Amino acid sequence: MESNKKRWALVTGANGGIGKAIVKAFSEEGYSVIATDITESEITANEVVNLRIDLERIVLDVEYAEILAAKVAEITSNCGLHCLVNNAAVQILGNTKEITRQAWQTSLNVNLSAPFFMTQLFLDSLKLNQGAIVNISSIHALQTKRNFVSYATSKGALSSLTRNLAVDLGNAVRVNAIEPAAVSTDMLKAGFEGKEEQYKMLEAFHPIARIATPEEVAQLAVFLCSERASFIHGACINATGGIHGCLSDPD
Repeated sequence: MESNKKRWALVTGANGGIGKAIVKAFSEEGYSVIATDITESEITANEVVNLRIDLERIVLDVEYAEILAAKVAEITSNCGLHCLVNNAAVQILGNTKEITRQAWQTSLNVNLSAPFFMTQLFLDSLKLNQGAIVNISSIHALQTKRNFVSYATSKGALSSLTRNLAVDLGNAVRVNAIEPAAVSTDMLKAGFEGKEEQYKMLEAFHPIARIATPEEVAQLAVFLCSERASFIHGACINATGGIHGCLSDPD
């Protein structure tokens, strides 16, 4: 990779807590970043281009996907992508009896199929730039609890996709995943509003005695896309503060 060549990273789900941190981390690392979400991002960092995309349409509408590819080519002046971070996700909760067909399919479309078709869409430029892909999976890929059946299934499949892509793509593009546990995003904190004791219990249950920050996940994503991680391929790296080794998680 030429050292003086502008490097482009595309991040999905840029409006979320982890997404914002990833965009910022790549920008601070010297990347130009295309920050995408279903609603237009308001990130104002240097070298950040905000782009509104609908990931379900990427899955279902080939013409829409091709328009996106052309737009990204225009933004990058045909340099293409060096990094793709598939971060966007939906978390639809409900037990096996309750989950609707639409909810199930949406979970798979956004959390699994979109990362695959985004990979397919930008594969040529990623190959050309000896690029890397990071999929943001979840601890739920391996360990879950009740009412997470659709989310956990989609994340388990995303981690499997990561390993399978590494085999299928060989040395053309490196692909890895991060499997975080709880992360202290604004959304998570809002869910614990008025439940300070439960939040403290969640932190204490982690062997490291706290939950992750979005910045910690973001820095791991930057590392996995760097030449320092050049031999890491097909890995699903847990970022759980040790909770993945615990027997149970307090509800």
